[in-house]
Amino acid sequence: MSDLLIDAQGLRKEFGPKVAVSDLTLSVQRGEVFGFLGPNGAGKTTSIKMLLSLTAPTAGTAFLLGQPLGHIASRAKVGYLPEHFRFHEWLRADEFLDLHGRLYGMDQRARIEAIARLLKLVGLEERAATKLGAFSKGMLQRIGLAQALLNDPELVFLDEPTSGLDPVGRRLVRDIITELRGRGTAVFLNSHLLSEVEKTCDRVAFIRGGRILQIASLSEFEAEAIQVIVRVDRPTPELLAGLALFGRDVKSGPSDGRILLTMSDPALLPAVARHIIDNGYALYELSPERLSLEDRFLQVVGEVSDE
Repeated sequence: MSDLLIDAQGLRKEFGPKVAVSDLTLSVQRGEVFGFLGPNGAGKTTSIKMLLSLTAPTAGTAFLLGQPLGHIASRAKVGYLPEHFRFHEWLRADEFLDLHGRLYGMDQRARIEAIARLLKLVGLEERAATKLGAFSKGMLQRIGLAQALLNDPELVFLDEPTSGLDPVGRRLVRDIITELRGRGTAVFLNSHLLSEVEKTCDRVAFIRGGRILQIASLSEFEAEAIQVIVRVDRPTPELLAGLALFGRDVKSGPSDGRILLTMSDPALLPAVARHIIDNGYALYELSPERLSLEDRFLQVVGEVSDE
């Protein structure tokens, strides 16, 4: 049994003259939570649809669970919660899950056991007999997650799974993802809530304009860089140029004397302080802090949305 559940090489998708995805190259291991991050219009959903064989790639190759895209037996071991779902409003929650269980080919006993277990898992056991038309957005999100886990998948695609959820609901989804990782299920997570991704994922990919810009582990981010706030009496272009010797992305604040500096080695902080003081500046603040995933996102992807 291979531990490589997604292996995509150079996937490309064109819609006429428009290139939605230019080069999707990534891999996801068994038991890994992989975050897929980018602004609106970056090609995230199209990428997921190619991997799920919901749309055919124009070029490139990919394997899911060791088999080429579209392999029926492999697709039966994949769960999927789309971002824009349209569920059967006239069905009760248990009927909805039973329908999907039948589509998976599950026998009656397996369906009954799985439905009861999953309704409890997503906190909807008291709503089993409620029609989906009476569900809130958050409740629909939860029943959709239950549907994605119905077939005990080896790989789960979650496209904005916490959209519309309150903090309690987001915590529930986070706990479920952690449980999936613990039993060896891989999770491919697309989310705009970077704080949730930061708490959940092992690795992340940044995509923009249909092209992956960077793939890295969250542990690498934690060890790699810190952001330093420097506040002096009168920042000058000469000081900014001097600080660039100690790090990168040196930026001056609007008017309060603050300077932002990204550094990879905290041991250089005393040298930064000496440089400032030796050059005649009054140093009022020198505060290092770890870069958040949002900071990293803005560095890699940029601040301009692709909406």
